[in-house]
Amino acid sequence: MRMSPFNAAPDRKRVGSGTTRHGRAGFRMLASLALAVALLLGLAAATPEAPWGHAQAVKQTYAKQKVVYDVTVGSDSAMRSVVSRAMLLADLNGSDPFDSKVVIVLHGNEILFFAIRNYAKYHELMQRAQSATQSGVIEFRMCRLAAESHGFEPEAIHGFVTLVPMADAEIVRLQQEGYAYMR
Repeated sequence: MRMSPFNAAPDRKRVGSGTTRHGRAGFRMLASLALAVALLLGLAAATPEAPWGHAQAVKQTYAKQKVVYDVTVGSDSAMRSVVSRAMLLADLNGSDPFDSKVVIVLHGNEILFFAIRNYAKYHELMQRAQSATQSGVIEFRMCRLAAESHGFEPEAIHGFVTLVPMADAEIVRLQQEGYAYMR
């Protein structure tokens, strides 16, 4: 008789339970076979180039999202990407200023792009950024401390931007109002 490792009592067949040593082994074999079949079916579309098969696209609708983007970028292409992502997010949410809001908080070297004196150099980016605000869904807010550290007062920044006392405090305030954080 074998001793059970759990209770030091002899391991005996339980009468009437329907579970025997052979019954458990058969169940394990059946479970293993079912798992193997499931894996084979899932990988049926696999090829040497795509060993895990192909991605599945899902239809998803979005609405009533409030998002704050925490932005510190160093290139105009990176800033253009932020504006494009924000515009796409606004479009996916229906561009309804009563239901959705995207706030872009600026507090890095991108501040230079928003300076009036740099308009000639970054005019395409600024036109795109300003046009993004026209629906009322997207807003640009800039850290006044960061702007001042770059040598800019509020009157030196384009008029579609709102200066807030501190970026970090603004981001926290917006999160407390239910805005999702994006970087």
